[in-house]
Amino acid sequence: MSTVSSSLTPEWEKSSGSLHILVVLYVIAFALPLQVEIGGLVFTTNRLLLFVVIIPLSFNLLRGRYGGILLVDILFFLHMLWGTIALSVNNPDRVLAFMGSNSIEFIGGYVIARAYIRNVDDFRRLCWLIICLVLTTFPFAVYETITDNTIIVRLIESIPGVSSTTIANSAPRFGFERVQVFLPHPIHYGLFTSLILAILFVGFRGSLSDMTRYGISLVVLACTMMSLSSGAVLAAFLQIGLIGWAWVFRKIETCWLILFAVLITMYVVIDLLSNRTPIQVFLHYATFNAHNAYFRKIIFEWGMKNVWANPVLGIGLNDWERPVYMRSGSMDNFWLVMAVRYGLPGFVFLAFGYLYGLWRIARRDFDSDVLLVQLRQAWVICMAGLIFTLTTVHIWGEIYSFVFFFFGAGMWMITATPNSGEANLTSTSGMSDNRRRVRDSNDMEQVTKAGTKIPYSRFPSHHKRYGA
Repeated sequence: MSTVSSSLTPEWEKSSGSLHILVVLYVIAFALPLQVEIGGLVFTTNRLLLFVVIIPLSFNLLRGRYGGILLVDILFFLHMLWGTIALSVNNPDRVLAFMGSNSIEFIGGYVIARAYIRNVDDFRRLCWLIICLVLTTFPFAVYETITDNTIIVRLIESIPGVSSTTIANSAPRFGFERVQVFLPHPIHYGLFTSLILAILFVGFRGSLSDMTRYGISLVVLACTMMSLSSGAVLAAFLQIGLIGWAWVFRKIETCWLILFAVLITMYVVIDLLSNRTPIQVFLHYATFNAHNAYFRKIIFEWGMKNVWANPVLGIGLNDWERPVYMRSGSMDNFWLVMAVRYGLPGFVFLAFGYLYGLWRIARRDFDSDVLLVQLRQAWVICMAGLIFTLTTVHIWGEIYSFVFFFFGAGMWMITATPNSGEANLTSTSGMSDNRRRVRDSNDMEQVTKAGTKIPYSRFPSHHKRYGA
């Protein structure tokens, strides 16, 4: 067993250094659906950990202790502040409990990642930990999709004095049960497993053998598919599509600008030719059945009516206006929920912070560092795909915290220096085996056909673009 485990472990993971204990505890707490009551308040393991660390970590973040203060940091804190103001007006009796727990989950997950994921090796070790967690859940997911037995939750429920997350009891699809494993809904489990797909396939190229990488990717994809959630499946296939685009056009410098132009053209064409808006068309096809597609259309239409009727402070936690035949108040669109609940300012602070962080990292020039190019491309693909996915699902609780934890885990790339500084390439001893191979191959390129060796340079002798 140890031999098999060793063969699956990347060489860089066997080197010295490890993740900060708070990062490890956070991932464990996320995966352990325990709930305990303290002083009349119910805490999950994840929320309890974040409750303890959020104040000192946030204080240090705002002091610039974690790579300086980023605009993303400010915008995310403003989002929570505006949400608190909105609820103070709309639901003064619930603002403390609701915004307290939301702030702990959102800001807490984000600041742990900002504080302790500070370089390439931290990021890859985190990703490997998440991959191992997904692989661990695979047998439980297979068992659940066959038997409809959420075994982890039921085992925890059998322990006296503690409780666990609710069992969703989702209706089967295509003859299979939808799996939630340890999260409160199959959508959340599927979204969680899909987050690591691009990181594994693109970011770990060269760190794992191709067969190992392909095999684990198929297992991760299978976990996502077993959720039988259209939002989670959309997340996975958007990543696959973006990976394919990057590979097909890997020799074209402006491949992402071309994709952006294609999407804009498609939007205009659909807007001109269809009697529905492009967003409504997207929501219609991003689902498994016509019933869900119809209700997503209605949710978007009426959700926007609520936004325009309450553009500044939203409606808070009050029930939103909708047709009488829509008994359920569920709104399967995370971005829309933010706008309805907190008003346009609350939505803009969050959305602009997300997009700005993504844009800053996507624009960084890492061409002299192959590994940073791979990790950046993988993380951007994951986060860009998530933008569209969150228009089809709502997230809360543990997965809400985890999404922005993983977003925060990529923020070090805004200030990382290729081949030096944050990238930990100033010495051979601090270099992973994958980076040594990259550097050594660049050394070999300096040898001419005549056998004359050009003085070593950390920059490649010719420009080369690395696609997926």
